[in-house]
Amino acid sequence: MLDRLLGRAHLKERIAELEAERDDAVARMEAEEERRGEAARKRQAAEKRVNELETRITELENRLGRAEATGEATVEFRGMETLRPKRRDEVLARLRSVETGREGALSAFVADDGDVPEPVRDALGDRAPLVRRAAPTLVYRDDAGLVSCALEPALDPAPFEEWADSFRVEASWFRPTGRFAFGLVRSDTFAVGVYEDDERVSLETVRTDVMDEHDKGGFSQARYERLREEQIDEHLDDCREVLEELPTDLDRVVLVGERGVVKRVAAFADHTAGSDATGKPVRALDDAFDDFWTAKLRLL
Repeated sequence: MLDRLLGRAHLKERIAELEAERDDAVARMEAEEERRGEAARKRQAAEKRVNELETRITELENRLGRAEATGEATVEFRGMETLRPKRRDEVLARLRSVETGREGALSAFVADDGDVPEPVRDALGDRAPLVRRAAPTLVYRDDAGLVSCALEPALDPAPFEEWADSFRVEASWFRPTGRFAFGLVRSDTFAVGVYEDDERVSLETVRTDVMDEHDKGGFSQARYERLREEQIDEHLDDCREVLEELPTDLDRVVLVGERGVVKRVAAFADHTAGSDATGKPVRALDDAFDDFWTAKLRLL
């Protein structure tokens, strides 16, 4: 009775109504966030698959073009393996352990746009065309043919070829060494760390809300694309500010991510590469870091 006389009953009812309305709004918001997240994951998975297929199509078209132009016989790799860091180090240790007589071990690096050196062609014979398909790649072959492989490094050395009594396997080609910066750049996500060998000693991140396909709403296509591009431009301006503040004593700067986006900040990098790593900045950076230092082994 007292509550009713003082108007408290009405207030309590109104509070209950507002709390219910708030709970409904929170539920709708969480459902929308989940839907957006699922849409983004599906889009990213589709992008990755498209990139894989485009790479494979280009490889097959190049092989077909060479075969038609030169009449080269079709040969295949004896095997292929993706070497994650632990497995990579095991394989590198085995290569380093090989000892031969004088000039019994051939090491070479063939650039993507370079010719296959004559010593490599002579050593591999009719399997030499595989090197061009694997390039850019290191080639290891002993004079008995017990070791015959192409190994794709993370950081390309200058082209070379040499016969020696062991294989030339430098750690800096395959694993993080020295003091350097490594960054992941996407249209809405950026993270860059300074590393000493494989230990990260500092980190900067930028996350920007950028319109996605499901955000188009009632915008026209032209207006949607213009607004989205403006948001990406602002995001990359923030990324450039961070890159400009990197220490000056670094051995190198490596940037990976969406190829079209990485191109726009490539002036800050010594090395660039594509990466499909997604998610929150720190987790995505860690995934991209592991992927970058993963090697591709092909048996010739």
